Amino acid sequence: MQRTMGKQAVEWLAAAAADPRACKQQWDDGADAVLLEAGRLWDVLSVPEHLGLSALDLLRRAQPRASGPVLVNCGARRVGFFLPPDPAAEWVGPGVRHVGKGSWVAVPPPYLRAGWRLEWLLPPDGTGALHDPEAVGPALREAGRAGGGPARVSRPYAGRPR
Repeated sequence: MQRTMGKQAVEWLAAAAADPRACKQQWDDGADAVLLEAGRLWDVLSVPEHLGLSALDLLRRAQPRASGPVLVNCGARRVGFFLPPDPAAEWVGPGVRHVGKGSWVAVPPPYLRAGWRLEWLLPPDGTGALHDPEAVGPALREAGRAGGGPARVSRPYAGRPR
């Protein structure tokens, strides 16, 4: 079962590549990460590490089983939540970066838990499950307030036409 989930996760992540077969081959050849295009299957909301870890903890407490992939960049000290693609979303807050269409993300294979700089805190499960933006926003705001860090994280235009 776990082997099947791993294969499904590889297939799901590689589907974001311009050439999925080449992507999988790079991972098989030992690449720590490959560049995948955001905005097709998923977007990434990248936040400062302290904020992201606190928000992830809040999300896991609220819904331990309902979560999408989360990546940490140890060198940059940032956490990335994988969200559904949303070209209309505008995330606002200190250090908050919304990575969507036209951007690329360095992504390790889903079976690599600890890498040189990139690690999966929650690897993709192969089902395509992503974080709910309507849950991530409040968790980031609460984490910011609780930690004395930036409390203003919002997506004022999400779901509304501009």
